[in-house]
Amino acid sequence: MGPAAANVAELAVRVGRSGYAPGMNTQKVVYKPIGMVGGAVAGVVAGVAFKQVWRIVSGKREAPHATDPTKGWTEILLAAALQGAVFGLVKAAVDRGGAHGVKALTGSWPD
Repeated sequence: MGPAAANVAELAVRVGRSGYAPGMNTQKVVYKPIGMVGGAVAGVVAGVAFKQVWRIVSGKREAPHATDPTKGWTEILLAAALQGAVFGLVKAAVDRGGAHGVKALTGSWPD
């Protein structure tokens, strides 16, 4: 178990014993590990999704790197904009889903 997971586990034990975590409400305690895992999953999903979208849009297997001297500004900036849009969309979907999960578990929307 990594340091972050150990901290979450320790906090969960303290909350379980006392019913109270200083400075944190139940929704935050529940949402924090969900958000951490969700963020990691979102990054992987967004990376795969971007590669697929880039293949469809450009017909090329790999997106250009910003420092590739053989690529023009237009291709580099379009790839970056598309990547940002895909990552933003996936992150918002995962965050929203996590918030709905917390509401289902705790009865309240996370702050």
